[in-house]
Amino acid sequence: MNPIVDIVLLLLRLYSWILLARALISWIPNLDPYHPAVQMLYQVTEPVLEPIRKLVPPLGGVMDISILIAFFAIMILEQLLRSVV
Repeated sequence: MNPIVDIVLLLLRLYSWILLARALISWIPNLDPYHPAVQMLYQVTEPVLEPIRKLVPPLGGVMDISILIAFFAIMILEQLLRSVV
């Protein structure tokens, strides 16, 4: 495979893990939102999640599915990259 595609696929996989971490910390009650690790996760993921939230509002005003949509987008992008090369 192309080394550039391999790097992009690796970065997409890493970003998927970061999104998973963001989803998991959202389930922890009483988590300090000002903790440096939490702030880093938000800073890295918000540029992707915010535009998705603008397109797809929360379900029932409560459930945010932007992370799920981002996961699906990453999976589709990975498949496209693998099929092109």
